[in-house]
Amino acid sequence: MKKLFSRRPTPALGVAVLALFISLGGVSYGVATGSIDGREIRNNTVRTQDLRNNDIRGKDVRTGTLGGSDVQNDALRGLDINESSLGKVPSAVAADRATSASTADRLGGRDASGFTTRWALVNEAGVIEQQTGGFTLVDCFQTNANCYIDAGEDVRNNGLDAEIAIANTDGSARLSGETGTAPCGATFVACAPPNTEFNNVIVVAPRDSAGTAAPADNRFRFYVFVTGSESTTP
Repeated sequence: MKKLFSRRPTPALGVAVLALFISLGGVSYGVATGSIDGREIRNNTVRTQDLRNNDIRGKDVRTGTLGGSDVQNDALRGLDINESSLGKVPSAVAADRATSASTADRLGGRDASGFTTRWALVNEAGVIEQQTGGFTLVDCFQTNANCYIDAGEDVRNNGLDAEIAIANTDGSARLSGETGTAPCGATFVACAPPNTEFNNVIVVAPRDSAGTAAPADNRFRFYVFVTGSESTTP
């Protein structure tokens, strides 16, 4: 009986058979280029474990393609955000339509400017030595041992305060003391000098720790403070 193949297939025959199988199966093969591109990867087949940790860079992501759903909730930290690039919170912009004011600029319905503090420094001679503006003296250490100061606005509903200023270089150190402060226009206080019973006027009564007024030659220096502004009352 004769053998079916008396000799081994030639290389040319092998190539011809391979070409036949490729043509029948409809499979195409690209020539190796030394790199893999999108044509060699089936869609949706790459997984997280296929990517090396910390190896993806910003240049690998198309600009404007990442959305909120691509970032884990609460994953971003302050160092991840350029604060100078942030604008005002959208819901806080012009939320008060009546005044066109932003809720971010208001507290308790009042404009932020209503919470500024103005101050004045009154010296031993009853003279305003320094101030932020708006204060004038009506009567200071003249009619009595008190100072009556016009704040330039209605102060009945403002925060008022006064503090003894330390003066320890004139031979009689003042390291303590107390003050009484009130709006002259309030119903619970009566201001004695003329032209002081007005809503703009503050009475300040500087005293020592025993509640005694200082003599004329050794009076107290003090600061007076006005917080808030009646002009922005909601």
